[in-house]
Amino acid sequence: MDPKDLEMFRQLLNGMLDDILRKGEETLEDMTDTREVYADPADRATAESDRSFTLRLRDRERKLIKKIQEAIQRLEDGTYGICEECGDEIGVPRLKARPVTTLCIACKSRQEEEESMRGD
Repeated sequence: MDPKDLEMFRQLLNGMLDDILRKGEETLEDMTDTREVYADPADRATAESDRSFTLRLRDRERKLIKKIQEAIQRLEDGTYGICEECGDEIGVPRLKARPVTTLCIACKSRQEEEESMRGD
């Protein structure tokens, strides 16, 4: 992969990381600032459901943070864009679609096929 592509992915990954961290801080602020009183139990239930959904999203993003940090480390050590399974280069279009991926499309397809055969 050429240096221009590597720099583009570095900026993309750092941007993703910054965005997730900013959203997490905003969620914390929103949840600590709200002391709302609801006259209608349905309104309260809706607000609780919305909070629960937001927390689930933030938990998924928390897991993504680790993957982003690992991808940035691979950029640093020169292994970014190399399939962990077969050692081939992962295509730029695949990396654009999923910048944290560690598998080329062939290995990922094979992995998914094996999982579906096992019933995972």
